[in-house]
Amino acid sequence: MYNIDRLFESVAAKGHVCVGLDTAAEYIPSAERRRAGSDAEAVFAFNQALIDSTIDVAACYKVQNAYYEEMGIAGLSTYAKTLHYIREKGGIVIADIKRGDIADTALRYAKAHFAGEFEADFVTLSPYMGMDSIEPWLTYAESNGKGAFVLMRTSNKGMRDFEYLEVSEKKRVYHVVGDKLAGLAAAHSGKCGYGAFGAVVGCTERDEAAEIRKQYSNLFFLIPGYGAQGGAADDAALLLREGNGGVVNASRSILKAWSEELKVSGGGGGADESAATIEFAAEAARRATITMRDAILAAAKK
Repeated sequence: MYNIDRLFESVAAKGHVCVGLDTAAEYIPSAERRRAGSDAEAVFAFNQALIDSTIDVAACYKVQNAYYEEMGIAGLSTYAKTLHYIREKGGIVIADIKRGDIADTALRYAKAHFAGEFEADFVTLSPYMGMDSIEPWLTYAESNGKGAFVLMRTSNKGMRDFEYLEVSEKKRVYHVVGDKLAGLAAAHSGKCGYGAFGAVVGCTERDEAAEIRKQYSNLFFLIPGYGAQGGAADDAALLLREGNGGVVNASRSILKAWSEELKVSGGGGGADESAATIEFAAEAARRATITMRDAILAAAKK
């Protein structure tokens, strides 16, 4: 069984939200940050609380390792503990590492992130050194059911620098990536009908979404761009298929939901942030996750 089947089932049961634990220490209530022994300890306590509060309403979690690397060895320990905690709770975790090297180097990366202390269920990969940067990871798909999301058409402004270059009439670089992944998916398909390796497709370009979803029907999508980058539920829903086929990531809008709630409760002037607790932050994250889940489910039914 591929992990993509588990993710498909999780979406069916819990909705489409992927909670992004791109956790910066400054996102944590200041009193809780001061109380902790270090920023790394504060981040792990914050992550634990948010995981506990959302595990039943989030399809999966995406953990961006750059936020942990910046804290050095202690941060990498927090990264490893966060991955382990999610999986211990029965959750599904995507390690957002965007690796893209080849040959033995790729195999070493795969071993590092599909086994041992940094083990995740999925990773993110960059395809721009070619398919031989993707293929070494398939060893773990076949032996352990692991999966990956490969950058296809992202949600950042710079996507047009390369992803939108035309290679022929009506065909862009991101179409070439999608075609390669669709072939890979056909050869390594889960019971749910989606390939073990899916694609990262942002929801910020609404006009292309329906075409992409139709053209790549066997690719499961990791969908960034929701919330802070401008994407909405109606935009994300266009990249879904029959109520499934994708998870929609949100990071800051969930991690910092507690801060936004304080602003509202303070009448726009802001309430006393120093009184915020980690429990309040976790409850706010849960409310934000449920609100997002319900909005996407409603949009998907239209």
